[in-house]
Amino acid sequence: MGGKCPIETTLSLINGKWKLLILKELSQGAVRYGKLGAAIPAVSAKVLTQQLRELDEDGLIVRTVYAEVPPRVEYSLSDMGASIFSVFKELRRWGLEDDGLARGECSFCGQCIPIHGKEKSPQPEREE
Repeated sequence: MGGKCPIETTLSLINGKWKLLILKELSQGAVRYGKLGAAIPAVSAKVLTQQLRELDEDGLIVRTVYAEVPPRVEYSLSDMGASIFSVFKELRRWGLEDDGLARGECSFCGQCIPIHGKEKSPQPEREE
């Protein structure tokens, strides 16, 4: 057998306690480091920095440094990072199915669907 399993590859890109929450926050547009930390208060600064670096190195996010004093840094989803939300939508759908396990509920926060540009994606219809 040659090559790595594509599922294993995908999971390795998003493996990390905070990576999914980081991607979810970035799905609504570019965010500065301080706002990310405030949106995910349980993550330490060290771990947030480490996971942002990994996401950047893996091509899921883009780190933009603006030549200002003081320097301003923003994080946003790359095209590859935005494309993973089709996987997240399937996870959401699967989690809402009544399969004998605990019935899933969704708050329909809209953050599992990235916005493109400044135009927000429509809210999904509630699945009963």
